[in-house]
Amino acid sequence: MTSDMASDMASDAASNSRETSRRSWWRSRPSLLLAGTAAMLFAVGGRWDVAASAWVFPVFLLAFSRRSGVWSGAGWVWGAHGAAAVFWVWESAIGFNPVVVGGAVGLAALQTAPFLVDRLLSGRLRPWQGALVFPAGLAAAEFLITVLSPFGTAFGSLAVTQYDNLPLLQVVSVTGPYGVGFLIGWFAATVLRIRRWPSWRSGAVCGSVLVAVLLAGGARLASGPDGGPTVRVAGVSPSRAVVNAEEAALEQLSAENVQFRAAPGAEAGAITDAVEADLLASTRREAAAGAKIVVWPEEAVRTQEAQAGAVIAAAQEGARQSGVYLEVGLRVDSAAGPAQDRDEALLIDPSGTVLWTYRKAHPIPGSESYAPGDGRVPVADTPYGRIADVICYDADFPALMQVRADLMLVPSHDWREYGSAHTKKAALRAVENGYSLIRQDSAGVSTAFDSRGRVLATADWFGTDQQTVVAQLPTHRTATVYNRIGDTFARLCLAAVAALAVTALIRRHIGEER
Repeated sequence: MTSDMASDMASDAASNSRETSRRSWWRSRPSLLLAGTAAMLFAVGGRWDVAASAWVFPVFLLAFSRRSGVWSGAGWVWGAHGAAAVFWVWESAIGFNPVVVGGAVGLAALQTAPFLVDRLLSGRLRPWQGALVFPAGLAAAEFLITVLSPFGTAFGSLAVTQYDNLPLLQVVSVTGPYGVGFLIGWFAATVLRIRRWPSWRSGAVCGSVLVAVLLAGGARLASGPDGGPTVRVAGVSPSRAVVNAEEAALEQLSAENVQFRAAPGAEAGAITDAVEADLLASTRREAAAGAKIVVWPEEAVRTQEAQAGAVIAAAQEGARQSGVYLEVGLRVDSAAGPAQDRDEALLIDPSGTVLWTYRKAHPIPGSESYAPGDGRVPVADTPYGRIADVICYDADFPALMQVRADLMLVPSHDWREYGSAHTKKAALRAVENGYSLIRQDSAGVSTAFDSRGRVLATADWFGTDQQTVVAQLPTHRTATVYNRIGDTFARLCLAAVAALAVTALIRRHIGEER
């Protein structure tokens, strides 16, 4: 044997050994479970998301599920999703409480359902039918989370992980956020069929659809809404110095065992007046610079119920003097207790008339105990288009945001660890419904988006002493399929899972008869 032959044989042996090792790793259920769980930690809608992780983790967990027993595999996948939910709570600094923990367990169960359904059905169907079980189940599960849980798309939506992929995100203008989950699920199911007939056909179909979605999204981005009429909108928050003074005053009351709601009127009024005066000064400044609409953040002004009328009257006078549409975020502390508090947004027109008083429809579970509003999103016709308004967490509920408006105002209040991620999620609502959106977020990241989800202006509250966002927002909405048909795509996915389950049962029954 020559030295060249010996070298070639050694090389072949090493190559075969590496291939065997790779196959062994891929067939190792613990490795698949660990890889899927690790990747999922960075695809939870948090500040450390990596877009690619959302496409990777379902591949590993689906492979693990198909190689495991039906119920034991589902149990482990449930545990993996539970770990990801706990990680999201931790990285977002939400704080653990019974509602959050119970919600994490419940959401993890819903997120496990697509894997369980795939395990039960895909092997009993024709290849093309089996390939649809997991993606349809994934989209259906995301939809059920928004309908059945109090968390909306705050957690459990894969679309929010693709924030930077604007061509892909345009698909939500047709399907809602559930279309992205469907595509990710379809990709995972297709990858796992590479070694099975007709792998090349299923791969070609899936790849072609993904390319078509990206091309159509790119074309939609290129088509507008540039060139149309716009309005100058400014979002203003209290200055850092004023906020620090407010917090110090509240801490002093707390040290004296006095709640703000029960504080002497003069003391409480001084705290309220200082914040409102700062915001009105910022409003005048932005109006002088050309702003026609000014937005304050959620709970920008905190007031006792007895003084709320005076606070609103001062804002009305400010709107008249500045000649702007003024959105006022108001927290009203009731003497009757926290359950009677109000988180409100008022829109005041340039004549000083209050066009609406909207109450937050979705208080944060486990954090906000006051009664929710009726969920009717107010809309007003103005010279700058139809203006609508929701408050912060409301924007995590796609169905609530299906409004025929040109401009959506979202006053908000977050915190350092979650502000950026939460604002990014609001961008999906703009794309879904075809309106411009401004999210003014005290203690977070404020951003103005156009109807394609493009950032027009942004500011981080923690990076400036005076947070102001100014943008020229398009004043005419773009009609979208999703705004017209709502969650039809998600409901079709739910129906598809049911139909595939019936088909699998029929095929099994026919097989047993034979």
